[in-house]
Amino acid sequence: MIDRLLTQISHMPAIWNSLRWIAEGGYRSHHVAIHDALAPGRADGRRFLDFGCGTGQFAADFPADRYVGFDLTRPYIAFAAEHRPGQFMVSDGGALGLAANCFDGALVLGVFHHLPDVVVRSSMTELHRVLKPDAMLLVIEDVPPPSVWNVPGHIMHWLDRGDFIRSDQDYRDLFAPHFLVHSSYGMRSGICDYGVYALTHQAQPVSQ
Repeated sequence: MIDRLLTQISHMPAIWNSLRWIAEGGYRSHHVAIHDALAPGRADGRRFLDFGCGTGQFAADFPADRYVGFDLTRPYIAFAAEHRPGQFMVSDGGALGLAANCFDGALVLGVFHHLPDVVVRSSMTELHRVLKPDAMLLVIEDVPPPSVWNVPGHIMHWLDRGDFIRSDQDYRDLFAPHFLVHSSYGMRSGICDYGVYALTHQAQPVSQ
C-alpha cells in the first residue's frame, strides 16, 4: 500500500518535488557538488547533459542555452519543459539519438539505483559516446545511511523505490571501463545519504 501511494505521488510532479525538497534540505549539498565538479557557471561555452533529469530539479544550475535534460517519464519532461530553463526530451539512456562528443560535462543524479547492472553498463557506454574526451561526469547515487542515528534517513532509505542501491565497489565496477574515478566522497543531503563520484572520460576503454 505504501509503495502504491508513493508511486501515485511521484506521478504528481509539483507535490513530489515539494516533498523531496523538504527531505533533502533544499538540495544545498547537491548544488555544491554540481558547482565544484562541473563548474557550470564558467562562461566558456561548454554544454551539459542531465542524464535522467526527472522534473528538471537541477536545470537552473546550468546555462539554459547549453543544457539538455532527458528522462523516460513523459509527465516529468512535460513538467520540466513548462517550469524549468533548458532543453528537454524523452529518451532512452541506452540510445540517446545525440551526436558523439557533443557534451563537455554530464550529471547523473539518483538514476542508477533504479536500474539493473546491464542497463547501467549500456548507459555508461552511451555517456562515453556523447561526452568529449576531456569531459567530467558527476554521478550522485543513493547509499544506505552510514549512521544508525539517522532514523529518518533509514526510513527514507526503506521507502526508496530503487531496487539497486549498491556498494561503493559495485558502483566503481560499473563505471569501468569507460570512466576513471577522479574523486569520490559521501554526502548528506537533508536526511538522505549519497555517494558522489567525479569521473573522467577514458578515451580508450579498458578491457575487463
